Parts: sequence; structure tokens; C-alpha cells
Amino acid sequence: MANRIGKFLNTDIKELFSADAAEGIGEAGKTAAELAKMFKEQGLDNSNLLLEVLNSPLAQVVGTGLPFVGIAAKMLAFFIEKTQQQPTLADCIFLVSQAAYLESFKEFLAKDASLLNRIGQTPVSDGVKQLLKKLADLEFNDNDPDQAVTKTVICFRDSILAKEFNLVLSQRLQQAGLKAEKAQILTKRVAANTHRYLIQAWAVSGEAMKHLGQPSISEWRKEQEKYHSIDNYLQEQIASLPLQPVFTENFSFKDIYVPLKAKAINKNGKPINDAEVFDLPTWAKQFLEDEKKKNRVMFVEAGPGRGKSVFCRMFADWVRQHLYPIWTPVLIRLRDIPILQKSFRETLKESVNTGFASDDGWLTDRNTRYLFFLDGFDELLMEGRSSGGLEQFLKQVGQFQRDCDQNSEMGHRVLITGRTLALQGIERQMPDNLERVEIQVMDDGLQQQWLSKWEAQFGAEKTSAFQHFLQDECCPENVKSELSREPLLLYLLAAMHRDKILKVEDFQGTNSTQAKILIYNQAVNWVLTEQRSKLLNRNLTELETEDLRRILTEAGLCVVQSGGECAPVAMIEERLREDNSVKALLEEAQKRIGDNPLRNALAVFYFQQGSKEGSVEFVHKSFGEFLCAERLKESLQEWTEPGKKGRGFNTQDSQMEWEIYDLLGYGPLTGEIVEYLMGLLTTPAVAGEERLFRPVELFQRLEGFYLRWCEGEFIDMLPESLPQKKMRLLRDQLKTQELGQRQIDVYAGLNVMILLLEWHRYGQKTPEFKDKMVFYPSGKPNAESKLDDASRLLRLIGYSYCIGNSGFLQTVGRFLSGANLSGANLSGANLSGANLSGANLSDANLSGANLSSANLSRANLSRAYLWDANLSGANLSSANLSRANLSRANLSSANLSSANLSSANLSRANLSHADLSGAYLSGADLSGANLSGADLSGAYLSGANLSGANLSGADLSGADLSDRTFGDVKWDENTKWENVGGLDTAVDVPEALRRQLGMQ
Repeated sequence: MANRIGKFLNTDIKELFSADAAEGIGEAGKTAAELAKMFKEQGLDNSNLLLEVLNSPLAQVVGTGLPFVGIAAKMLAFFIEKTQQQPTLADCIFLVSQAAYLESFKEFLAKDASLLNRIGQTPVSDGVKQLLKKLADLEFNDNDPDQAVTKTVICFRDSILAKEFNLVLSQRLQQAGLKAEKAQILTKRVAANTHRYLIQAWAVSGEAMKHLGQPSISEWRKEQEKYHSIDNYLQEQIASLPLQPVFTENFSFKDIYVPLKAKAINKNGKPINDAEVFDLPTWAKQFLEDEKKKNRVMFVEAGPGRGKSVFCRMFADWVRQHLYPIWTPVLIRLRDIPILQKSFRETLKESVNTGFASDDGWLTDRNTRYLFFLDGFDELLMEGRSSGGLEQFLKQVGQFQRDCDQNSEMGHRVLITGRTLALQGIERQMPDNLERVEIQVMDDGLQQQWLSKWEAQFGAEKTSAFQHFLQDECCPENVKSELSREPLLLYLLAAMHRDKILKVEDFQGTNSTQAKILIYNQAVNWVLTEQRSKLLNRNLTELETEDLRRILTEAGLCVVQSGGECAPVAMIEERLREDNSVKALLEEAQKRIGDNPLRNALAVFYFQQGSKEGSVEFVHKSFGEFLCAERLKESLQEWTEPGKKGRGFNTQDSQMEWEIYDLLGYGPLTGEIVEYLMGLLTTPAVAGEERLFRPVELFQRLEGFYLRWCEGEFIDMLPESLPQKKMRLLRDQLKTQELGQRQIDVYAGLNVMILLLEWHRYGQKTPEFKDKMVFYPSGKPNAESKLDDASRLLRLIGYSYCIGNSGFLQTVGRFLSGANLSGANLSGANLSGANLSGANLSDANLSGANLSSANLSRANLSRAYLWDANLSGANLSSANLSRANLSRANLSSANLSSANLSSANLSRANLSHADLSGAYLSGADLSGANLSGADLSGAYLSGANLSGANLSGADLSGADLSDRTFGDVKWDENTKWENVGGLDTAVDVPEALRRQLGMQ
């Protein structure tokens, strides 16, 4: 039977707070009497609602310290004594809910002194009184078909009572001077926090609710342990993050952090036209509040050093302070996930190693909503690193978010960050519910905010001097407009300038890569020499600075080979044993200081304890990549050193071949390592310094290795192949079965291919090397311009399936720009998303190839065979497609602006919504092609065959439809012209077409 809640108690609340009724509440009796007096003064002495407390000055609510949970239990006992009746479930829930809600509210007010001071003394509000009266008239029914009472017990935050209580509290807070948005958020937090007190109130109510089967004390304690575990986690793992020092500085991330800006990108990782730049934390807050986006994953991308990880730290703590327990932030470094489980739920349970996650039902507890921060998708160290691990992981995350939207027991959200380049080649396989945004470099305003925070740490004089450094006319534009606007590099620049390590003259004549290398190089020297005195270095390690540098480069290589962030100290020690000079110094240091000299040497630089026992990691991934590039440079230079009397090389072929597997047979070279390596190798030698690097000789040696690798020579060696030897070493050093000898063989060969592609590009830009450094991945053309092995690259792509379905693309795809693939047989190849800009694909067989979303801008595709190829979304701007066969090709949404398609065969091709603005299509065969919605503005269509083509909705404004060379454009009765736009501005529209379309 439905009862008005106001009739629950037949006695006034003042009776409860009388001296007699207060007896039994213990020490709270005195405060109860004080509250009764306060009620009387406020004119509330006839109320039968505990929530009437809200109409008193809120400071008194906190000041009295009244135990509302205990009062609720007493009220139930009082009710039974007065009426000799057992209360219904609805009666009990209504009362204990009020008590729990007030306890929750009291907790928030007690934690926020400034808020309490602002609103604490505000007098009674008539408006809130009316809301309370309405609440007292609310009908709450045990037999409600919507199970409102049961739902209140299971999940208070989603209940009818929570909605009604929140309305009262929000109004009270606004009446006390809080803005509507903040009042609503606070009430939601209070409601979300009520459950922990509701269970307590129900559990301690004793005999009064015994007939209703309330939870036992042990169940309550278990629930409280969960909340205690969450509280500890938030305090120890989240609240501490902004307070961590920046590298070895005396200030924290909180002291120097400025909120970054971002911009939306499309599902292919490309900028969205006219997309606005927005404040990243504000976007994330609004995303959490948007009910329509509960099925979508927040996906934040950026290059190295752009502030992804620091954003996670700062925003996770902001959520803790301002949104918990609406959302409970959980931060997971993805580099710490060793194994990808069968489902994301299982992976989460393994990763969140805390008490609250130990219960199998932790993700289906309606009272807890987690916001998972997954930092660094490019750093996943799961098994199957070489078998589509990232692609599989993202699919799991996408499905988990959909499950959270569809399952009322869940409702969690996910925010994931990482480097954009790690997604190369898998965009098409990524889930479609990723809301992708990219962090932007600092604008003037953000940079100035950062400098103001720097000034607060080091004063106006040093900050002003640094600003003059950035504004100096000798400071390169790339440092001003790019490098000094990335958080990590801005810090390094400012810190080294502060310590007088960096001068503007150092950057003269440098390009962007060289400037970045200079910064990292100086940073390493700065740490080794200035931040630690030479005396201190020797006391710590007994090593000279040069030897420390050598140790660090080997450590950088080990960290990268271990997965990008963390490496076992034993692995570093093992590799250094082969260096006689370092080995001798380490042994001498061991005798003198009696400690582990290597660990002390690593402590000198930006290392910290790794996630695994006995391991270390760089504070920032970029240092490891830079030092790894330095280590690779050393070996590449050694491989070109002449032998005795100028004959041959010091490094024999067999030794070089092993070193290639040892250095490169671990996984894919990242774009950052390749960028640093090429910059280190190609920077002109200082005047008077002997050139240590011989690019032609290195190119020839690497090409020789590549050709032999293509034939499987190294994996077929007996008794132990080079891939097998490297596999054995990695398994001993990393204690993992992750890579087999086939995977190691593939990576070694593909990484050499990357280096050859880089040398090819470098050689084509350097006149003295142009004819000496030409790389043909599919073989050199013979006298008849035929390739000696046209299918070589196609076979290598197939072989690369050993490291995953997109193994070749993810490893080499981004490095194919400018490649010479003329005449290559790539039929059916998967080159989706590959960077083939400027590549030579003339006469290549690309029939049935997947080139969707590939970058083919400025590529030479003349006479290429593209029959049935998938070019949807590809960038073909300014590409040469003259006389290419594109019959039946899918070019929907492709960018063909300014492309040369003269005499190309595009019959039955799908060009719907393609950008063909300014394209040269004279003489092209477009018969039967789908050009619906295509942008043909300014295109040259003279002589083109449009018979049977679908041009409905196409834009022909400014297009040229006739000239003397090719004649008029051709069409027939099957050509569709519905809703064609721009013909009134088209050039030389044939008279017959004018008449047919009724043009004046």
C-alpha cells in the first residue's frame, strides 16, 4: 500500500531530540539536544524529516558532529516503541536514506573549508522549505512495480529518492550562493557517496530492521573495506601524481603544468577541416557528462613530449578532487601490462592490483563508476608484441565501452593516450567508437602561462633572459614555433638556459631534427657534467663522463629492445661485458666502492626503478630513443671504417651480419629513433674534424645484407642461425618467450629495409650520392627495363605476416615515401594507410591492392595497373596517373586534387565524393564510373569519356569540358546529370550538352 512519507512518524522530530529520546544515542545525546534547540530557533520544530537539517545554517550541520546514522537507528526503535508496529521496508529505507545522505553531505562540507565558509551561515530558505514539504508528500510503495525501494538499496545514486534529495540539496546550495553547475555536481557526488553510509545505517539498525533481512555486520565491513581500499588508492596512487618532482628539480608537475589544447581528428587520424581547437581538460569533463557519448572511448593522441602522460596525471587527480565518487579515477600505464588477456575485463583485473579490484564483481557494482586512464597505447608490453597486440587491445577496449553503455550494472568510461604513429597501418581495423583528438603545440597564451609558472620558481630575471633567447633573431624558426611549444622540450630548453648550458648560437644553421638532437645531446651532457659535478660522478661510479655516456647508450638500446620503457639491469650488464674499456672501469670501481657501479652510473641520469624487480626505466621515453639512436650510430659508423692499409673494412661481413641481428632484430624501429639516427649521421662534420661516416659504403653493405636476407640465407644457417642466436639471448635476458627466430629475422630485415629507404631518400637529395645510393626493394631493372625479381617485395609482405596481419605496414609503411617501386608486382598487397608520397610506382601492378587511406600525393603512377584496387580515402593530390588503368577501382572519398589522370582508364571506377578539384582528366575513360557527389571543380575533362557515368550531385564549377587537343567531353543517354552543380561556370560546355540540360 502506498503511503505518504510524511505519515511515517506519528511524532515530531523534536520528540526524538528531547532529553529522554536522546538517551541511548550516547555521546551524541548532547549534540542531539543542541540540534533540537537549533530546529526550534529556525522554526523547524514540527518537522518529521531529517533533511530539515538542510534548512539550518550549514555550518551548524557540520559543527554539531551529529551522528545521523545513529539517529536513524534510534528513530526506528522509537517508532516501534511508540506504535508497537514493525516499519515497512519503504519506511525504513526512506529514513536511513536521509541519514546516509546527510552523513555523505557532512563529509563533503567537512573536507572543503572554503565552501563551508561561503555557504555555511546562510539563513533558512522558503523555497527549500516548500521542496521539503513536497518531499514529505512523496509516495513510496513497497509493492511498486518499478521496484523503487529495492533500487534504492541496490544503487542509491540512480534511485527516485536520490533524484528528490538532490533537488532539495541543489536548491539549498544555490540559495546559499553556489552556482547551479557546481551545486548540481556536488549533489551528484553526495548521492554517489551515500551508499557507503546507507549500508552502514542498515547494518547497525539492529532489531528495528531484523524482520527485513538487513545485511550483516560482516557484509557491511566488507563493503567498508572496499571503500577504504579505494580511498587509499586515490590518496597514494592518484593524489601523489601532481606532486612528483619534474626530473631532478625541486618543483613538481603541479607547479609547472598548464592545461593543453587539442583538436578533433577523423577516424583515419587526419585533421578535420575547420575543426576548432579546444581546451583538453574541458573537453574531457564535458565528454564525461554527455549521456549520448557513453558508448565512446576518449582517445587522445600526440607525438613524444607533447604532454600526454602529464595530462593523465593531472586530470586523474582533478577527477579525484572534483568528481569522485561520481567517477573513480584509475590510472594504468600500459607499458606495465605484460600480457593481454582474453578480454579487457580480465586485463583490467590483472593490471589494477588493489583490494577493491580483487572481487570478481568489482566492475558490475552499480555504486562505483570507474574512469580508466590507459596511458601509452604505443608502449604495450604484452605478449604477442609482434602479432597484432595493439589492434586486438583497441578492439577489446572499444567493445568494453559498448558493454558499459548497454549494461546498467557497469557504466564505466575509458580515456586512452598514445603516439599517433603507433597506429600506422591499423586505422581501418580500429573500433569505430573512438573519439579521436590530437594534442596541439602550445599557442602564445599557453606558452606565456608556462613561463609565468617558471618565473614563480626562478624569478623574473632568468625568465626574461630565456624569453629573449626565444625571441632572438638568431634563434631558428623551428625552435620558436615548434620545439619551444612542446612541454618536454620547453622544459629542457628553459632548464639548460637557466644553467647557462644553451646559447642561441648553438642552433644556427640547424633544421628541426638537428635542433631537437642538439637539445637532447646537450641535455645528456648537462646531466652528466653540470647537474652532477665531475667529482660527484667519480664518487658515485668511478667512471669518466665519456664512459657514463657509453653506458647510457647501451642502456637506451636495452630499454628499446625490452619494449620501449623498462629494461633489466642484468641485460645492460651483460651487454657491457663485451666492451673491454667499460668492463675494466666497472671492475675497478667495484673494488674501490664495494657497490654496484652500474646501478650508480644509471642513477646519475634520468632513470628510475622499473615496473619489474631488478629493472630500470627512463623518466621519459624520448631519452631512451635518443640514446638508442646514438648507440646505433656508433655501430653504423664502425661498419664503414676502412681495414688495414685501406683494404676492406675493420668489421668483417660475418661480424656486421651478427651485429645487425643483435641491434635490429627485436621489433620495429620507431619513427623517432630513425629521425634521430639520420640526423646524427647526416649532420655535417665540424670544420677540421675527420668525417667518420661514409654513407655510400654503408648503403652498399646494407644492400648486400638485404639481398641475402631476402633469399633466407641467414635463417637457414647451420648449426645455429643468427636469428636463433639472437632469440636465445633475448630469452635469457628478458625471461620471455615473446619473439621466435622467424619474428627476429623479419624485424632485422625490415629494419635494414627502413635504413635503405632512408639512405635512398637522402641520396636523391644529395647530388654527390644521387646515382650511388638508389634502392630497389623489388629488384633493379635490366637493360630492357624489366625487374630481375618484380615480386620480391610482395613475397616480403607475405613473409611479414609472421609478425601480424599488418606487420609490414606497421613496421615499414610510414617509411615508403619516395621509394622506387617502378614495375613492382604488388597485386593484392595490403598497403592501407602507407606513406607512399612521392614514390615511383610507374608500370607497377597494383591490381586488387588495398591502398585505402594511403598517402600517394605526388606519386608517379603513370601506366600503373590499378584494376579493382581499393583507393578509398587515399590522398592522390598532384599524383601522376596518366595512362594508368583504374578500371573498377574504388576511389570513393579519395583526394585527387591536381592529379594527372590524362588518358587513364577509370571505367566503372567508384569515385563518389572524391576530391578531383583541378585534376587533369583529359582523355580519361570514365565510362560507367560513379562520380556522384565528386568535387570536379576546376578539373580538366576535355575528351574524357563519361558514357554511363553517374555525375549526380557532382560539382563541375570551373571545370574545362573541351579543348583543341582532346576535343569535347563525351557522354551518352545513360550519363546521369541530376543535381550537377556549377555547370553555369564551367568552361567550354559543348552546345549539345547545353541543349540537353536546358542551359541558357
